[in-house]
Amino acid sequence: MTTPAQTTMGDAAAGGNRLKALEALGQSVWLDYIRRKLITTGELKRMVDEEGLSGVTSNPSIFEKAISGSTDYADFIAQLEAQRDEAEHSLSAAEIFEALAVRDIQDAADILRPVYDRTQRHDGYISMEVSPLLAHDTEGTVAEARRLWKEVGRENVMIKVPGTVEGVPAIEQLISEGININVTLLFAQEAYENVAEAFLAGLEKRASSGNDVSRVASVASFFVSRIDTLADKLIGEKIKATSDNQQQANLKGLLGKVAIANARLAYQFYKEEFSGSRWEKLRAKGAQTQRLLWASTSTKNPAYRDVLYVEELIGADTVDTMPPATIDAFKDHGNAALTIDKDIPGAKATLENLERAGISLKQITAQVLDEGVKLFADAFEQLLEAIGKNRTRPVPPQVHRQTQSLSAEMEGAVKSMVDDWTMSGKVRKLWARDASLWTGTDEGQWLGWLDIVDKQIANAEQFKSLAEQIKKGGFTHALLLGMGGSSLCPEVMKLTFGHIEGFPEMFVLDSTDPAQIRAIEKKLDLSKTVFIVSSKSGTTLEPNIFHQYFYERAKQALGGKDPGDRFIAVTDPGSQLEQVAKSQHFRQVAMGVPSIGGRYSALSNFGMIPAAIQGIDVKHFLDRASEMVHACDASVLADGNPGVQLGAVLGVLAKHGRDKVTLITSPGISDLGAWLEQLLAESTGKQGKGLIPVDRETLGAPSVYGNDRVFVYLRLNDAPAAAQDAAIEELEKAGQPVVQIPVNDICDLGQEFFRWEMATAVAGSILGINAFNQPDVEASKNETRKLTSEYEKAGALPAEKPIFEGGGVKLFADPQNAENLQRDVGDSPSLAGYLRSHLSRLEGGDYFAVLGYIEMNDAHERALQTIRLAVRDAKKVATCLGFGPRFLHSTGQAYKGGPNTGVFLQITCDDAADIPVPRQKYTFGVVKAAQARGDFQILAERGRRALRVHLGKDVAAGLTALLSAVKEALRAD
Repeated sequence: MTTPAQTTMGDAAAGGNRLKALEALGQSVWLDYIRRKLITTGELKRMVDEEGLSGVTSNPSIFEKAISGSTDYADFIAQLEAQRDEAEHSLSAAEIFEALAVRDIQDAADILRPVYDRTQRHDGYISMEVSPLLAHDTEGTVAEARRLWKEVGRENVMIKVPGTVEGVPAIEQLISEGININVTLLFAQEAYENVAEAFLAGLEKRASSGNDVSRVASVASFFVSRIDTLADKLIGEKIKATSDNQQQANLKGLLGKVAIANARLAYQFYKEEFSGSRWEKLRAKGAQTQRLLWASTSTKNPAYRDVLYVEELIGADTVDTMPPATIDAFKDHGNAALTIDKDIPGAKATLENLERAGISLKQITAQVLDEGVKLFADAFEQLLEAIGKNRTRPVPPQVHRQTQSLSAEMEGAVKSMVDDWTMSGKVRKLWARDASLWTGTDEGQWLGWLDIVDKQIANAEQFKSLAEQIKKGGFTHALLLGMGGSSLCPEVMKLTFGHIEGFPEMFVLDSTDPAQIRAIEKKLDLSKTVFIVSSKSGTTLEPNIFHQYFYERAKQALGGKDPGDRFIAVTDPGSQLEQVAKSQHFRQVAMGVPSIGGRYSALSNFGMIPAAIQGIDVKHFLDRASEMVHACDASVLADGNPGVQLGAVLGVLAKHGRDKVTLITSPGISDLGAWLEQLLAESTGKQGKGLIPVDRETLGAPSVYGNDRVFVYLRLNDAPAAAQDAAIEELEKAGQPVVQIPVNDICDLGQEFFRWEMATAVAGSILGINAFNQPDVEASKNETRKLTSEYEKAGALPAEKPIFEGGGVKLFADPQNAENLQRDVGDSPSLAGYLRSHLSRLEGGDYFAVLGYIEMNDAHERALQTIRLAVRDAKKVATCLGFGPRFLHSTGQAYKGGPNTGVFLQITCDDAADIPVPRQKYTFGVVKAAQARGDFQILAERGRRALRVHLGKDVAAGLTALLSAVKEALRAD
């Protein structure tokens, strides 16, 4: 069915428009997505005209997200409600849905009509689904399909009918009546054979009645990735159950291969079925084949190439329906070449080997069919619920919009930026992973977070299964071992949701401070603790030594028994940690997505695996998050896009000198600020630019603030704080720029994760920086590695000479800072004198940062907060507070690579009791000291104003002395 010319055209076109290259190879590309703004903004027409898109599919889940996560349908629903009032007839939610869906289907069909005409009815179709609740009702399906066909009134519509046992006779009847059918939910080859037979029988019945068969079209939608999701799970269980290396190797060879093999063999049946005398009789009357359509083509397993199910199933007379993210991915890096007939003997061998391994493909396809029917039915119920909620509200309640109080000048500048994003189509460019929005380097490779929510929802069973395993395992505690993006989201989830009864209490370790490690360990029953080692690269120092330490401690607690089944790894495919986890027989290795950087990974496995272990309903959490994803979609213009709106405010105000993003969070979501700190600082603080996040700085009177701030208030609606509300109102009255973001309840945190990820990417674009790298964090890590390596060789860190010593406190500074400080101190040096000299360097527009390499506990937090607030009130500057080494993976990037407006006070101490790191000469205390020194060294190299205060072993006494000296310094200044 494919000619050499097609192969040549496909290869040639692959260098340009890859979607059109598929067309040249005989494969049609349909979009698996619809919403109102895709139509009204002209985006669908553009994709049809410019990119070779030749069809659209829809389903209740897509409509539900569009209705819940946007205002696209608010006006129309209001009109229907008004008509109801006038007619005194109450429309049901199902009637409202049908009215808005029919309108969208008709309008999209009209856009696709030129394709339908040009291809002589081969393409240009849009599909509309009969109610999923009728999947096992033949007569009900026929009746509803007839009604929808008549209601839409377009030749180029297809009615979607599931390929269930009950659906097959409905398909035959509807085809005989001349109704175009998209057969959905096909998994098994046997089911497909029955569907193809129904199609042929329907055509024959129609032809025998003297009716035209040339105007009847059908596709058979084979769902692909869902088969691999279940098959890989069963294969993984078999791998764990055997110790035979050869059996393990054979089983591993089946991973990610079953779905493609199944689809390729289905295509072989297609070629046989639509040939021979029976078909030739129908073809002579103008009939067209019932093409195979590949559905569920987005890759669910992050270990697989994101265009795997597109690249491996390219062939003539097929349709590939892709969600927007998969289309963008294929346009960016897909390979267009004929593959559908590739290695058919190998495909047969794959399925034979699967059966030999004791895994039934028949059982797999039966299970995924049942799950698919249920998923679509559940989505339909959610759709009706969403419509019900929106009937009395003009704005959907699920996605809250920000409000902002800005000066007229700032408001105008923000509006101009938003208008520019609209006119230039930048929202679409962002979703298309267009690196030119930033610096034109590698940014497009780091946008996997855009579609991670849908992928996670499709694979949500893994979270439920893991949660059940952990619950049954009798674990009382869970300890996450990570840093930065691997630890901050789990910490937010733990502190926000608290301890959920029946599940282990979650703790997070992201500090090498020996006292902090010891304090956490005392809270654990190590014999009943599950450990989560979390690291994208698998080479990050801290998670690795945490793992080494607690692996040995768990082994001791279990009386020498191998503790591997108490450990879970979350890491990127192919990492060093993955290899270690497999060698130590970890309970599970959960894969990250290589195209998602750590700080954007909250909604990936790095955030959701710990959430599941903690007992959070991850599916519900992700469903709520998906509403925000939909509200920020490529088809939503900038002026209605929550992520773009927030990003525009942050980016524009930063360019106008207001780069201190002061975060105010309701008490119930207070730890969200720690996650936002990293996202903002590490993403934007580079090339001398950036947003400086200010978290946990107690609100003061308007008089203590300068003109370099923007305040963002995340207000928890079901638990607001009256004092915060009043303080924010005073700031607005004083003319400070304020953005308010209502958060309905704690389950909406997922929405905020995505809103702020989008906003940060947008702000980075406005600032003209790469929002996805962190060069200065790496510089600090390199210095730490040098120092720990030196310790391994010499048994000691290089000696240091203080610039001042007295009262149990030592001061350190690099030569340039030391010279500047000593010039003002004079001949009678003192701790207060040095601090006065250091703090006197603060000017308008600067910020003061306290960097505490001491145990993070309540007492130390109070002491350091007192210091920062004293400086803020005296100097009228923004202040930051971070505990090391965790801030190195967070705000440390902005401190070193952002604007040179920081004045830093680093605080270190002698450890009262150190802890050795197993199999290393260095201790945790040595690592912490090396990290502090590496941090300080890079600050100095970047020309930052920095001073280190080193306390003795009595940290409490040292902090008291430091606070006293700070107050004295401020009085004297």
